Amino acid sequence: MLGDPRTTRITGDATAAIHRRTEDVAAEQHPERHREGPVAEAYCWSNLTSGNGSRALWLLLLPFMVVNLAHWMRPSSQGSPRTVRLYGLVVRLIALSLTVLLTAAACEVALDLVAWQCAGTPGCSGQRSWLGFLSTRRDGWFSQPGRRLAVAAAVPAALVGLLWYLSNRTWSAYESQRPLLPDESGRTDAPADEDLDEHGTEDTGQDSRPGVPPARPALGRPGFWYGRRLVARLRAAHTAAGFLTVAATVGEAAARHDRDAGGPVPEVIGGLFRAGLVLCGLTVIAVVCHRGRSERRLDTRLDRALTTFLPGTALALLAAGVAYAGWSRPDWVSSGTLPGEWAFRALTLGQGLLVVVLAAVALRLHRRRPEPRTTLRGLGGPAVAMLACALGGVMSGGVSQRVADWLDGPGTPGMGAGSVIAGPPVLLSWQASVIPVLLLLLLVPLTWLAVRTLRHTRRMGPAIEAEYGEPRPDPGRTRRIARIRATAALTDSAPGILGLLSGATLLLGVGAVAGSWLTGRVPGMAMDDAGPFLESLAEAAQATGSWLIGFGAILFVTWGRRAYRDVSARRTIGILWDVGTFWPRAAHPFAPPCYAERAVPDLASRMCAWTARTRGRLVISGHSQGSVLAAAAVWQLPGTARRRVALLTYGSPIERLYGRWFPAYFGRVPLEGLHASVHCWRNLWRATDPIGGPVRVDEGPGHEVDLGPLRDPLVYGRTPEHPLPEPILGHSDYQADPVFAVERAALLERLGPVVPQQTGTRDAGAEAQGSSGRSSG
Repeated sequence: MLGDPRTTRITGDATAAIHRRTEDVAAEQHPERHREGPVAEAYCWSNLTSGNGSRALWLLLLPFMVVNLAHWMRPSSQGSPRTVRLYGLVVRLIALSLTVLLTAAACEVALDLVAWQCAGTPGCSGQRSWLGFLSTRRDGWFSQPGRRLAVAAAVPAALVGLLWYLSNRTWSAYESQRPLLPDESGRTDAPADEDLDEHGTEDTGQDSRPGVPPARPALGRPGFWYGRRLVARLRAAHTAAGFLTVAATVGEAAARHDRDAGGPVPEVIGGLFRAGLVLCGLTVIAVVCHRGRSERRLDTRLDRALTTFLPGTALALLAAGVAYAGWSRPDWVSSGTLPGEWAFRALTLGQGLLVVVLAAVALRLHRRRPEPRTTLRGLGGPAVAMLACALGGVMSGGVSQRVADWLDGPGTPGMGAGSVIAGPPVLLSWQASVIPVLLLLLLVPLTWLAVRTLRHTRRMGPAIEAEYGEPRPDPGRTRRIARIRATAALTDSAPGILGLLSGATLLLGVGAVAGSWLTGRVPGMAMDDAGPFLESLAEAAQATGSWLIGFGAILFVTWGRRAYRDVSARRTIGILWDVGTFWPRAAHPFAPPCYAERAVPDLASRMCAWTARTRGRLVISGHSQGSVLAAAAVWQLPGTARRRVALLTYGSPIERLYGRWFPAYFGRVPLEGLHASVHCWRNLWRATDPIGGPVRVDEGPGHEVDLGPLRDPLVYGRTPEHPLPEPILGHSDYQADPVFAVERAALLERLGPVVPQQTGTRDAGAEAQGSSGRSSG
């Protein structure tokens, strides 16, 4: 990015740092050596997104990351603080349900399928020597069902502990860098009227009337990129919820036996255990509902009593449940399945109901302040939340189905005499059966998009040839340019596909719950009275869906393993995290860490400190995700520093993706406020770029922000200046276009006269990792 193999780190560490050319290190001390042009700096954050191979295993946290995105997708609002708070509350409850769901899936595998069903069935345990002392064939001390469950509870409990450890460790490694305080960074004009977040009024409201200074947007608040307190509270609540789920699974089986069969343990102990679970569970829900983010100031407090007491109490209840289940009950024999069917039904229905409530809240917010380009008319957040629930169901159901098939050997769990175990809950089989139906429904819009893209490609041919003025056009070259442009336009069709997918998932999920509830049997056996054709069709759908969700679960693990060994695959996953982990962990503490909580304060403090110290002016340029970071960093600057900054973005998704999907933070009003607050702004884009696009903000005639679409390729065929065919660059290598250098020079000129010799000038660059084959900047 700097165009020189000799670079020096100016500030930062091995995780993220700012670099200069070695010959430019002392530019401020010797400005006479740099009169001919600006001094370039590059900010590299690659280790925040695609560091070591273990980072790729964060793919297993994908549902948590997706539901966290739904928190930030709420529509713009004004004067409706209660509705804003309700939106955040509902998303946090959906996130909590995902933690319970995945912990329950781990309990289903370890406790129900392995310890209860397989170890308690001679036909299954006899083929699994690794079950060892847990098998009833040995008739040992651990052969009693309660003790087998107590031992197996270590697996889901360890999973919850691992999630807690990763959340705590990643915060310490990537997000714990506190931004500079006002007196440390040279900020002297703190905002006079800070807006509130989920506890107050509109958090992105700005007045764009002439002569009225824009208010500070949400991304410009002092505490926006430092959510330590909320993450700690949510981490304690979700960890406690996980431990409580394991404790309930272990202890409820024993309590149910004592109540029904009159076991040796007094029934009052089971009642006290249930009361403790309910009380602690209500406390968890209260903690999740009590407060959202606090962004008005840099909140460094920690609720240490809460963050220590709540997980500790849940862990103590888990230990009590293990001891309670381990009590000797010689007459207890495991049969059928653990009583977990109702739990999965309750979770599925609860998630569906919460998504519907979230949709109603989002529609109300959107109608109060509609923006035409908002995704799905404000329903983008609920649609993404539904997708997160679907991903959680696929992962939990896929693992359960695959483990059950493996344990059952040649038979099919729950399907007749050939099966040796009952298998997972019936609901998971019904959910598997609706997946082929969902894929068939998606074939219609996907086919329509393919046909429309093909027709669009054919229609663009004459316009492309006329654009380049080619006297002898090449049909193959024309088709290739047209195909890339038409394919790049498919990005704008993603909201419709997601809306259809989420709506169909919600309806089919309700159907799966109803089918499992009314029949109590897997789909193949439930249709045995409806005729051989429907029975065969149901069995085929169940088998195909079971295979698909199992394949999806295996695919996650395979991707993680491949990325551990393959650097290119690791870089690809790093690009995914560039988009998915930009936002702070406001809904789910177990989501992958937010790199922007380190990157944005880094950029903002560097620009603020440099302008305050040298009184110089600068251009900050950002490509792809780097343009989003650049905008967020500029919002964090005080007014005196912003007036010394010019913004150059290229290949930027700041409006095409972020403005549509996150309208409360990157919608029309916030972008107009950003444009009004910086000295000048220029945005370059191409029609062949599937990610970048115009920002749709104009200064007026002669000073438009958007410049494009740029020609791509630069020339159509061979010319004396370009004797070899020019490539179609798409999203990459904007700096290779001559327009880039011209526009950057124009921005430097618009910043004002040449900076005095004693101060020097600087050009700060930002570029997203992997977006153009270079290191991140």
